[in-house]
Amino acid sequence: MASGNAPNGGTPDALVRELRASVRGEVAFDATARALTTMDASNYRRVPLGVVTPCDADDVAATLAACRAHGVPVVPRGGGTSIAGQATGTGVVLDLTRHLRSIVELDPASRTAVVQPGVVLDDLRAAAAPHGLTFGPDPSTHSRCTIGGMIGNNSCGSHSVAWGTTADNVHALTVARYGGDTLRLERGAEGPAGLRELVAGHLALLRTGFPGLPRRISGYALDALLPENGPDPARAFCGSEGTLGVVTEATLRLVEAPAARALAVLGYADESAAAEAAPGLLPFHPLTVEGMAADLVREPAGLPRGAAWLFAETGGATPAEARAHAERLVRAASADAVDAAVVTDPAGQRALWRIREDAAGTATRMPDSSEAWPGWEDCAVPPARLGPYLRDFRALLTEHGLRGFPYGHFGDGCIHVRIDFDLLTGPGVARFRRFSEDLASLVVAHGGSLSGEHGDGQARAELLPRMYGDELVALFGRFKDLWDPDGGMNPGILTRPARLDENLRFEVLPKKPVDVEFGYPHDGGDFSAAVRRCVGVAKCRTEQASGPSVMCPSFRATGEEAHSTRGRARLLHEMLAGEAGGVITDGWRSTEVRDALDLCLSCKGCRSDCPVGVDMATYKAEFLNHHYRGRLRPAAHYAMGWLPRWLRLASPFAGALNALARVRPLAALAGRVSGIAPERGIPVLARERFTRWLNRRWGKGTFIYSNDQVAFLWPDTFTEHLSPEVGRSAVRVLEATGRQVLPAGRGLCCGLTYVSTGQLTRARTVMRRTLERLGGMLGTPVIVLEPSCAATLRTDLPELLPDDPRAAELAASVRTLAEYLEEYAPDWEPPRLDRQVTGQTHCHQHAVLGDAADRRLRERAGLSGELTGGCCGLAGNFGFERGHWEVSVACAEDQLLPAVRQAPPGTEILADGFSCRTQLAQLGGVRARHLAEVLAEGLDAGAPPQAPRSSGAGAA
Repeated sequence: MASGNAPNGGTPDALVRELRASVRGEVAFDATARALTTMDASNYRRVPLGVVTPCDADDVAATLAACRAHGVPVVPRGGGTSIAGQATGTGVVLDLTRHLRSIVELDPASRTAVVQPGVVLDDLRAAAAPHGLTFGPDPSTHSRCTIGGMIGNNSCGSHSVAWGTTADNVHALTVARYGGDTLRLERGAEGPAGLRELVAGHLALLRTGFPGLPRRISGYALDALLPENGPDPARAFCGSEGTLGVVTEATLRLVEAPAARALAVLGYADESAAAEAAPGLLPFHPLTVEGMAADLVREPAGLPRGAAWLFAETGGATPAEARAHAERLVRAASADAVDAAVVTDPAGQRALWRIREDAAGTATRMPDSSEAWPGWEDCAVPPARLGPYLRDFRALLTEHGLRGFPYGHFGDGCIHVRIDFDLLTGPGVARFRRFSEDLASLVVAHGGSLSGEHGDGQARAELLPRMYGDELVALFGRFKDLWDPDGGMNPGILTRPARLDENLRFEVLPKKPVDVEFGYPHDGGDFSAAVRRCVGVAKCRTEQASGPSVMCPSFRATGEEAHSTRGRARLLHEMLAGEAGGVITDGWRSTEVRDALDLCLSCKGCRSDCPVGVDMATYKAEFLNHHYRGRLRPAAHYAMGWLPRWLRLASPFAGALNALARVRPLAALAGRVSGIAPERGIPVLARERFTRWLNRRWGKGTFIYSNDQVAFLWPDTFTEHLSPEVGRSAVRVLEATGRQVLPAGRGLCCGLTYVSTGQLTRARTVMRRTLERLGGMLGTPVIVLEPSCAATLRTDLPELLPDDPRAAELAASVRTLAEYLEEYAPDWEPPRLDRQVTGQTHCHQHAVLGDAADRRLRERAGLSGELTGGCCGLAGNFGFERGHWEVSVACAEDQLLPAVRQAPPGTEILADGFSCRTQLAQLGGVRARHLAEVLAEGLDAGAPPQAPRSSGAGAA
């Protein structure tokens, strides 16, 4: 096939012109679009020429026709979560996730749904749920994977023991081929010309060449074309990994969803015992039989005793029936299991399933923080062979000096694992190849399939002859050629594959650590290693936030990959690659990276919600520091970044400045000069600073200094100058516990605003000055009322000053109000308020501090109800900056504002963050309060304060 590429990897202008003339969707051949699609969730990287985002099936056909005319290959792409490299390519990437997302028809009577390929699995399941139906296959990426991608990979998921693979649930497909012509595939249909003759000439080989096991995903499913099997070309197309054509519409079978579910969790002495017990559960018809060992469990999270566990879900028409089914299963397993639990509470089930679903990310980090990678993610063997196979697999790892933590679909004999391959050095890559060859032989020896779920891609296709033999693999090539005679559909995948150790995504990264400002303690001080954390599982692309999760508000607001955590990590990866082959070649000065990071709210949600702990807020601060070094910054960086300084200077003139801010022309002029969005109101300055009020009270003799009963409050910028009522309320609460309250010091600043605007040299200066001023206070617990400031002190401070032991000492001393009360006044009873609450858990509190103590305090005070997750959208300087208004509002409308609007009258609106309260006031017209304010009001209103029954934990 002719390459069609311009010299030196440039853009073929004629192709671009033809695509823009014939396609209604987006045609993007710029550096950003290309960088975002260089990788999927695998170890591989291939740089495309450009990306087309088709609006409909006609756009797909037009793209395929134009690419064939110019000899440019095409790669269909869904959510980009493929683990074997099949969603990457060197030609044109067809992004099917943006527009082709319609559920065309859902017929409960026939239990079928007609969908476009970009439909996200969870959206289909949500549409089917009111009818008591669901789509059976459910990979752990169900919140972002697409139906088209599931068909391409023949995805399975945890319920495959009950409902099978995607191929088992596909009724018919409409497929566009390279060149643009379409075929309708269903049982008994012909398929491309010559297909019937190909099958007829090789009946014996097709009847004997495929191992019989439930998770045989490797290669092409040519046995589906046998006369006794239909023939069924739609089934044969499933698992073809984009190498045959592009699905433009799919008719799917739906299954009845149990009205109630229970989860039997069985603990075993070890992994092999769990594996050998799994087949014995299948006669009880469970919905799942999932397995994992203690390697992957960072916290017990309610698991029964054991070193390995099976998760067996059962269903029923009623909760009692589902529970009874689970209890029968537990009784049947009692001879082998060391412990068991039946969980019927939906929240408890979700918590346990989250451990399993996050394993794809959790497994990428060893307990010592070293890296582990996919590549041999999903081999499958007959379930009865799983125990012996796992023992041999562990022995093979040891033989090669490797580590990995298996988990997965034990009931189907399919095992997932991430292995600590060294893919950065020549010897490490050579060992990766040797291990891959040996493991392929081991899988075949156990009668298994190289892929049991995710497809072969580049990771395994080279080794398919070991599983199928040369004759059948050659037949695969002929099958591919009937569909795609020009070889334009995803070349290098499945047939005539690239070598498994080519195109590794790490090859282009710097060989030495990059000079950076943060310490990156969890990545050995290496910024490249920090960026490598993103393995592409794309949890950040979830469009509907669930529970308290935060990540990724800007993606949910825009729907654009560039504004997801993964997208930004990809751009940073290409920036680091630079001249070594990266798409982005101007390094820290890159406007592509700057523009993608511009809409990052620095919410830190990814730090906790990303399974591998990507910390994009830190990466953004790092990038901005380098990007603007020696250059003029945006006005908002000076206005908002230097906010602590401006507020200190403005404080004596608060009354006059507040009056001037109410004059609209003056406020508008100030906003333009300072880079503040014209839609934003300017917060009111406090007439009396918090510390002045507190020192005045202390000066009047309110306090009798007693070192073991003093609580020290951190005078953060927001409490000090903008919301001193929060500080006064905290003092009232702390005094009710018998504490005397003093400010932690004068002129203290955590450096938050300098960090969030990437002024890291200044941030470090401010932090060091703060440490000097604290002096002998270091090591004394300090209460920080503003969550963003507390998070900065806990994380950014020690990571910017990694060599200063005082930074770590202060970080360890930080307490939220709830944490302090729980630790140092454990016997104090808060006022009983007995009211409903809603509002916002601050995103930094969720991501860095945790809110368990706050939840317990609210419960003790009789404040019932849940606070929302997500991000308020103001996020410090973000929502104030010009150009961010629409995204800021969209973030607030994601969870926070709807929750407040839906709250019944009299509901208390809680928001501990100044930004959250400001956003609610400006967008929702409601006054939210800090928890300290609500508790103080209860004390002042006569709710009987309970004196501490003892002196608590002593010195504060």
